[in-house]
Amino acid sequence: MPFVNVSIVVDAPARDVYELAKDQERFPDFMPDVELVTVLERHADRTISKWKTLVEDAPIEWIEEDRFDDTTLRVDYKLLEGDLDTFQGSWTFEERDGRTYIALGVEYDFGVPTLAELIGPTLHRKVKENSEMMLAALKVEAEASVSRIKTGT
Repeated sequence: MPFVNVSIVVDAPARDVYELAKDQERFPDFMPDVELVTVLERHADRTISKWKTLVEDAPIEWIEEDRFDDTTLRVDYKLLEGDLDTFQGSWTFEERDGRTYIALGVEYDFGVPTLAELIGPTLHRKVKENSEMMLAALKVEAEASVSRIKTGT
């Protein structure tokens, strides 16, 4: 099964970045390809949410379950239903020297073997680009939040 792993370093405390990542309903405010995230169920350690994103201007929708481990600063997610066959992975947030190291892993399968054979490398690149975009947007938002706190604005 195809797998993408991307990472980024953020100049903000890991707990703050993790809490921002848990606030998925805000993602459309600062992530360009995320059109809508609606939390359908909210529990202390998990949510079930409906997502709508754009990939090359084509909408992709799904429902996923996210499990939050507040002790280890980890989010595990998996597809429950939607336009993909498999979509699961994790976000990890590790603080070192006042900076946060985020790793995002994505295992995916669009469920159409002939499609994977024809455009597998393109699909892999798009999943990687989308994952990098999410991390970059999270970085900008987290660092802007830290800056606002420091300047009192």
